Amino acid sequence: MILAVNVGNTHITIGGYQDDQRVFSARLRTSLQCSSDEYAIKLLDLLRLHQIPRSRLSGAILSSVVPAISGVVLVALGKLCPMRVLTIGPGLKSGLNICIENPAQLGGELLCGGVAALQLAAPPLLVITADTAITMTAVNRNRQLVGGVILPGPQVAMAALVRGTAQLPQVDLHARPKSVLNGNTAACLQAGSVLGTAAMLDGLIARFRLELGEELTVISTGTLSSAVRESCATPIRHEPNLILDGLYAIWKRNSRG
Repeated sequence: MILAVNVGNTHITIGGYQDDQRVFSARLRTSLQCSSDEYAIKLLDLLRLHQIPRSRLSGAILSSVVPAISGVVLVALGKLCPMRVLTIGPGLKSGLNICIENPAQLGGELLCGGVAALQLAAPPLLVITADTAITMTAVNRNRQLVGGVILPGPQVAMAALVRGTAQLPQVDLHARPKSVLNGNTAACLQAGSVLGTAAMLDGLIARFRLELGEELTVISTGTLSSAVRESCATPIRHEPNLILDGLYAIWKRNSRG
């Protein structure tokens, strides 16, 4: 079994792959305070939860956008059992051409999302990756990752708004608003955040279409709520395990022979 591990700012996602099938996927909260022993225990608990002995592990691949704990998670993986561990970065083959000013600045999860998206649909593609921030990344018809945009996620924007005001409450961002004509503060906040994020995504998708000069298949992954996706005028295909599937695809490409 191969473990795919993606470390994001808010969550760590883990997937187990056996014979090209995803056996399980799970999500842990990212914590800068956890030691390698604590992360190893969490990983062992996940394996036990899914009734997988660690003796079945034969390798792992890690992507991380949190340098402060990348090494800690790598050490934790090494404590599970002796196995080969790959890290997303220079030197690994992905099959996706990176055509941006500084390829080294590209987050590993964006590379993995692009790789997996190309297995699901023909380019051009737009991949929306949502965690603490929302990143929109374009892959053109020549299978080149050509850039994108980054914007605050609705949870971050809402938290900043509530923190900076005296009387605004926290609201549920997972329910789809029925209208922009709302008569109380909580409903106004919910509609503004959900519908506002959807309108922002629709507007940016239109700009991507304009600059690329053709229609795009839009695929999302991560924590972008169904309320936001369903409020978009643009059809968005949601694949919650896109980054994990991309990690596994890169593992296979670099393990042949």
